[in-house]
Amino acid sequence: MNTPQAGIFALGTSSHAYLEFDMLDAQKRKEFASTLAAIREPRTTTGGVNFVIGFRPELWRDVAPADAPPDVKGFDQQIQGKEEFIMPSTQHDALVWLSGSAYDVLFDMARSIINDLAKQASLGEETSSWPYRHDRDLTGFIDGSENPTLLDAPEVALLPDGVPGAAGTVLLLQKWKHKVDEWEALPIDQQERTMGRTKLDSLELDHKPSDSHVARTDQDEFGKIFRRNMPYGTVADHGTMFVGFSADQKRLSRMLESMAGLITGTRDALTRFTQPLTGSYYFIPSVESLRSLR
Repeated sequence: MNTPQAGIFALGTSSHAYLEFDMLDAQKRKEFASTLAAIREPRTTTGGVNFVIGFRPELWRDVAPADAPPDVKGFDQQIQGKEEFIMPSTQHDALVWLSGSAYDVLFDMARSIINDLAKQASLGEETSSWPYRHDRDLTGFIDGSENPTLLDAPEVALLPDGVPGAAGTVLLLQKWKHKVDEWEALPIDQQERTMGRTKLDSLELDHKPSDSHVARTDQDEFGKIFRRNMPYGTVADHGTMFVGFSADQKRLSRMLESMAGLITGTRDALTRFTQPLTGSYYFIPSVESLRSLR
């Protein structure tokens, strides 16, 4: 029985850093994967760091073919939606997601990881994030209302025993920039219709519009996912890091298609107030799979 990477389910952390890497030499992918698998957390009993290591699905399949789900693929093409809406593809080769109680420890560990990989990979994307008002995103709404409990999350997120990639998971990572002025100009009732939920207590609207975000990402229709979304950015330029885990990539890809208006022809109203800047899929292997690379 394989063990999932613990950082996937490490809730309650107040600082996050997402480091996405691109290999310098594709012929040395096994050495690159081995260096990532050798990452160690700081030896401290306070202010520790959780980390999650992921690989572009095709890269992981090359490195560990017997431990790779056969149908998972990278975010290699942009999604062209209705009304010229686009979700960009910015696929990188690997991800190290750090989380902890204090950013200074994350900062030091991130520098160490970047230095260790300097001869093998370049840093393609770096984003840091932090919680806002406990569990709200920067639109002011509660995020993750439909998230499963930690008891149920492994069943939703992890590939089951007996299949290639068991105890691994598929991660969709996207950075969404908020169109703050346009959003905040909306009356609260219109914000609620856009979301499909009430703003104060996150109750789903009885008669939510068909283009509301809740309607376009209905998990009863597409399947359950486990989300670890976080705010990112500055006062003047900010948004949401979408961090979504699933045992089945199709749940994630179909939600994106639905948001873009490619399933029913109706585009998600929230996409008029947020702009996707990045898009990558990563396979997050089990602890045992990582250990086998060392």
